[in-house]
Amino acid sequence: MSEDRLPPPSGWIILDKPLEMGSTQAVGAVKRNLREAGYAKAKVGHGGTLDPLATGVLPIAIGEATKLAGRMLDATKTYEFTIQFGTMTDTLDAEGTVIETSDRRPPAAALLAICEAFTGEIEQVPPKYSALKIDGRRAYDLARAGEDVEMTTRRVTIHALGPMGGQGQGVDVDSVFATTSGRPDPYDPGAPLELMDSVTLEATVSKGTYIRSLARDIAHALGTCGHVTYLRRTRAGPFGQHSAISLDKLNEIGHGARLAEILLPLEAGLDDIPALDLLPDQAEAVRQGRQLSGLTIPDGTVWAKCGGKPIALMDISDGVARVLRGFNI
Repeated sequence: MSEDRLPPPSGWIILDKPLEMGSTQAVGAVKRNLREAGYAKAKVGHGGTLDPLATGVLPIAIGEATKLAGRMLDATKTYEFTIQFGTMTDTLDAEGTVIETSDRRPPAAALLAICEAFTGEIEQVPPKYSALKIDGRRAYDLARAGEDVEMTTRRVTIHALGPMGGQGQGVDVDSVFATTSGRPDPYDPGAPLELMDSVTLEATVSKGTYIRSLARDIAHALGTCGHVTYLRRTRAGPFGQHSAISLDKLNEIGHGARLAEILLPLEAGLDDIPALDLLPDQAEAVRQGRQLSGLTIPDGTVWAKCGGKPIALMDISDGVARVLRGFNI
């Protein structure tokens, strides 16, 4: 390391990814700003791809935090998304070519029941335009080359799904969907149904869930077709949008702003699991990769610390703690 370079940092930058920026480009922007700020080269990776047409929470791991990037990929995530009914595209978003149309607009009265039907474990076919690999090649590369792409059904979990503002609990429906006729009178069978041109939903989902596929399937279940016109990730694991910074704020780092103002500590990515306080001799044993025995704590994953400093990610089983990942901080 050159003497005039600052030590490489470790921690998280939570970027509010702007529209049309790819996740790899976002990682590149962090690397560039760190380099321009005078930091020595550090590993940088992201905690879950966001489509270029999506915005929102993109956790970017730096240094030792990259050891947790895989864990972040597996984390539960929350999205806001708008379904435009009546047209479906090959990419299932606004970027693609229309491949299906329908004059039918679904009734708003059916919305909550459909959301309930899609909550829990479901079978889902990923989009053909996705980064999934088929025989070693990205599905979107095959689709763009005009090759026939057959996507395999996968099982995913929708933890919560409903209109924006509380997944259906006390929501003002006028704020979540555009309609084509007046509100129905439940006591007047002759009143016209309220039909939806579009709807904005909120979903909390497991890893591997494609919101574009979810939107397609919801539209079909409502007797029409649809595609996503707006997609925003509001939470990824322990990180919410309140922690996210703009690209402009990130770029200030390369022009002299203090990195400490936007860099979250490594342990911020572990807020959703218990911490285990170690004595100095225990911490030294863990640093050497040794297991700890005789612990009276529940089984599961914990992050071990000593003096407030993260030491390792550990698995507890029958009172024995084994190192999953050690941190050199």
